[in-house]
Amino acid sequence: MTYCVGMMLDAGLVLMSDTRTNSGVDNISIFRKMFHWSVPGERMIAVMTAGNLATTQAVVSHLDFGARGLAGRRNPLLEAETMFDVAGAAGKLLWDSIYGPGAMSSGGQFSANMIVAGQIRGQDPKLYLIYPEGNFIEATFDTPFFQIGETKYGRPIIIRGYKRAMSFESAAKLLMVSFDSTIKANLSVSAPLDLLVIEKDRFEPLHERRIEGDDPYFSAISEQWGAALERALEGMADYTF
Repeated sequence: MTYCVGMMLDAGLVLMSDTRTNSGVDNISIFRKMFHWSVPGERMIAVMTAGNLATTQAVVSHLDFGARGLAGRRNPLLEAETMFDVAGAAGKLLWDSIYGPGAMSSGGQFSANMIVAGQIRGQDPKLYLIYPEGNFIEATFDTPFFQIGETKYGRPIIIRGYKRAMSFESAAKLLMVSFDSTIKANLSVSAPLDLLVIEKDRFEPLHERRIEGDDPYFSAISEQWGAALERALEGMADYTF
């Protein structure tokens, strides 16, 4: 399974993903689900993927080969004029991989979703959720973050803790709590975790980090969050019969 979150802030964008994939309890692997490409001073684009691994790898390989000028491919995300066009190009690649002539199966049996985030010079940072059919929606003030994969366990944490004006550091901490709650509740999500911070008008990663399962800070966040919940529960009014 997968858990990925993309979050909009006044200062930019924060993204986090896990790396676990599985085809049953005896076939668990680690695969990166977050990818980014940049043109210094001009654009910064990031993609996170969830769903059938072969489908998402086909999309990412096309983009990666195109960014490096390999195999006659092009990366349309680096050529699009607007982030809306970037989302449309990403959606088309996803649709082609699921439903197109070269798809692995007919009828779209293998499904996938993507989060696309980034900024093009002269435009505001944008965040999009791409559906398997290739259509997409854009994050707004009312819906300032997107999740894909195993979303239900970590969503309440983000809803309660998110503030658009929060710092990158606070956002990263909030996401770590969200991921810790998801990992505790679902074995199909696990570290290592990938974290990416995109600052507005920077056009290259401000911060990029892989968080291993034994990372001291992540472990401390997990322990402190658990202890804080216990204290909060003990401090509430007692239920009486």
